[in-house]
Amino acid sequence: MDCLWYKKSAKYWDEALPVGNGRIGAMVYGKVGRETIQINEESVWSGDERNRINPDSLKKLSEIRQLLDDEKVSRAQRLAVDALSGTPQYQRTYQTLGEIKITHHGIEDETESYKRELQLDNALALTEFTVDETVYRQEVFASYPDDCIVIAISSKGKKKLDFHCRLDRGRYYDRAYANGQNEIAFEGNNSGLGFYGALRCVECDGKVETIGEHLIITDASNAILLFSAATTFRSKTPDKMTTDILDKAAGRTLEELRIRHLADFKPIYGKMRLELPQDEELEKLPVDERLEQMRQGKDDMGLIALYFHYGRYLMISSSRQGGLPATLQGIWNGEIEPAWDSKYTININLQMNYWPVDVCNLSECYEPFFSLLERVRQNGKRTAKEMYGCRGFVAHHNTDIYGDTAPQDQYIPATYWVMGGAWLALHIMEHYRFTKDQEFVKKYYGILEDAVLFFEDFLIENRDGYLVTSPSVSPENTYIMKDGTKGRMCVAPAMDCEILHNLFRDFLEASDILKIENDLTEKVREMQTKIPPLRIGKNGQLMEWMEDYEEAEPGHRHISHLFGVFPGSEISQDDTPELMEAAQKTLENRLAFGGGYTGWSRAWIISWWCRFGKGNLAYENLKKLLQDSTFDNLMDNHPYWNSRGKVFQIDGNFGAIAAICEMLVQSQNGKIVILPALGDTLSEGKISGLCVRGNGQIALEWKNGKLVLFKIKMKNKEKVILEYNNVTREYMLEKDREYIFDKNLIRINKENN
Repeated sequence: MDCLWYKKSAKYWDEALPVGNGRIGAMVYGKVGRETIQINEESVWSGDERNRINPDSLKKLSEIRQLLDDEKVSRAQRLAVDALSGTPQYQRTYQTLGEIKITHHGIEDETESYKRELQLDNALALTEFTVDETVYRQEVFASYPDDCIVIAISSKGKKKLDFHCRLDRGRYYDRAYANGQNEIAFEGNNSGLGFYGALRCVECDGKVETIGEHLIITDASNAILLFSAATTFRSKTPDKMTTDILDKAAGRTLEELRIRHLADFKPIYGKMRLELPQDEELEKLPVDERLEQMRQGKDDMGLIALYFHYGRYLMISSSRQGGLPATLQGIWNGEIEPAWDSKYTININLQMNYWPVDVCNLSECYEPFFSLLERVRQNGKRTAKEMYGCRGFVAHHNTDIYGDTAPQDQYIPATYWVMGGAWLALHIMEHYRFTKDQEFVKKYYGILEDAVLFFEDFLIENRDGYLVTSPSVSPENTYIMKDGTKGRMCVAPAMDCEILHNLFRDFLEASDILKIENDLTEKVREMQTKIPPLRIGKNGQLMEWMEDYEEAEPGHRHISHLFGVFPGSEISQDDTPELMEAAQKTLENRLAFGGGYTGWSRAWIISWWCRFGKGNLAYENLKKLLQDSTFDNLMDNHPYWNSRGKVFQIDGNFGAIAAICEMLVQSQNGKIVILPALGDTLSEGKISGLCVRGNGQIALEWKNGKLVLFKIKMKNKEKVILEYNNVTREYMLEKDREYIFDKNLIRINKENN
C-alpha cells in the first residue's frame, strides 16, 4: 500500500493530509480531542467577474515602444505602470471555504497510541488513537462520484462518541445555522460571489441534534458525516445544489459510498507504477522522520517512489473533468488572503502543474486546463483589442477563475509580459503528441489560431529586420545596462522568441493535421524566418536578452531562457549542440550563485539536467528538492514572509514527478530514449504505464544501472526510433501489440512482429 503515515497529529496546516475530488478539497489535521478539517470548494474566490483593462493602454503603447527603442528604459517602465497596469491592479483571489471543527468531549491530548495516515491508493485519510481503553477512528475521503467529503467517526471500547461540530470561516461569512436536527450550514457573499456549505449526519447509532450552529452527536459508537458546498459560479442557488448532492449521497451506506469512491479513483491511480528498492529499516519510520533522515544526507529510494505516487495522487485529487484546473496550491488553500492569491500564475507555474499529466498516464485530468484556456481566450480577445489594437487573444502573467487577462500587479519584472496565453496554447499540441487525437486538435485549433493572430499584429520589425515583442520582460529577472542602470522591461527576450518558435510550429502542425492552408498559414511561415535567433554571450552562456547584459541577480530563481531545452525541445544535443552547451553553461552559472532555492525552480532544474543527460546531477537536485523544499506532508514549499518562512506551492510536486519521468524515458524530437539520465544512485527499479509521445505506453526494468527489459505498446501503428546506451534502432510497431526488447533493443517476442 502507498501510504504516508505519522505518529503525531498535524500542528500546522502544512502538516495536515490532503483529500480532494477535484471540486472539493480538505486538509485533515488528525487532532486528538479538537479536530480541524480545513475545507475548500474550487470556485470560492474573492469576488465576481469584472473588466480591469486600462483604458489608456493603446494610447500610450507606441510611446512605450519608442522609449525602449531609445534605451530610455526607466521612463518606459514608469509609463507602463501608469498605462498598462490593470485597473484595479489585482485579479480575484482563491480563498479557503472554512473549517469543520469537531470537538470530542472528555478526550484530552494524551493518548495510549496514535497513528494517522494518507492511503494514496485508496485516497483515504485515516486517524486512529486510543484513549482510556477506547479506540477512536476517523476516516475521511472526498468522493468524485458522490461529490462530497465523507467523514466516518467511530469508537470501540469503554467510551461512546460525544462530540459537536460547527462550520467556521473566521469573520468572513454572513450566516451559520441549523437545517433541522441533523444538519448545519453556513453561507456568505464575496463581492457578488455567493457561497454555501453544509455538514449533515446521515448515519448514527446514538443521538443526533442541533443547537444553534452546532451539530451534536452523543452516546454513539458510529457516526457518518457528509459535507458539500457550492457557489454562484456554477449555480444561481448554491444551497439547493448542495442539498441535492447531500440528499443523493445520504441514500447510500458508508460501504456503498466507499465502493463508489474506490471504483472511480483506483483505475486512474493504478494505471502507472514506479518501484524502487526499499530499505526495510527506513520503511518502519513515519514519513517526517524519513524526510529528516534525507535532510541529514541519507538516500531513501522508497521515499522517492512514495513522493512520485503522491504527486500523481495530488493531480487526481485536484483536477477532474468538469472542474477547474489546479491552482498554485492545487485545490488546497487555508487562507483568505493566500500567497500570490493562490490563483493561476502563467509565466511557469500553471504550465508546470500540467507537465506530468500526459507522461504520468493522467490525461483525463487535463480537461479543466483546456476549459480555463477557452475562457482565457475569450477574455483575451477583448484585452488584445483594447490594450494593443490587435486581433486574436493575449494573456499576461496571471489569470483567475474567470480567465482574466489584463495585467496583474504593478511588478515590472513580470506584469507587462504578453506571452502567458501563447505558452498555455502550446499545451494543445503537446497533448496531441501523446494522444494523437485529431478531434481534440480540431476542437482547440481556434485557440492556436487566435494566439498566432495576436502576434501577427503585435510583433514589430526592428532595425535588423527581425520581428520582436515590445514591450516585454524576461520573467521576473533584471539586467544591468552599460551605464549601470537596472532594467526589467525589454524587447524580445530569449524566452519570447522560444515560445514564438514553438507557437508557430504548433499552429502549422495543427493546420497540416486538419488540412488547412490559407493566408494565415502562409504568413506564419514567413514570420517564422524573422524570429530573432538565440545567441551565445561573451561568457559562453545562452543570452537571456537581445543585448549581452550583466545580471543583477546571477542566482535568480527564473531561468526562463532555457525554455528551449525543456519543456521545449528546439535546443538539443543532436540539432543544436553549441546552444546546448551554452544552455548548460547558463544552468551551471545560476546554480553557482545559489539558484534553485524554490521548489518549482528546483523541479525545472532536474528536467534540464535530464535533457543534458546528467543523471547524477538530476538526482542530486531531486534530493535537494526533498531536503530543502518539501514539507513533512510531502507538499512542495516556497520561501515566504510568513511565520513559517515558507508556503505551500503545488507546482514543485508536479514538476518533480515530470522530471523523474525524464530521468527514465524521453520521447521528444521523434525518438524514444531509454534511461537517458538515470545516474548512479537510482541503479535499480521498475516502471510501468509511463506514456510517450506517439500515443504509446512503456514499461521497463533496470538493475545495476543497466536496462534489463523494455516493453512498449502503441495505440496506433507507428514507426518508432528507440535509443539506449548509444544504440539506436528503428521499428514499425503495429497497433495495440506489446513489443518486448532486451538490453540491446533486440525484440524478444518476435511473433508479435
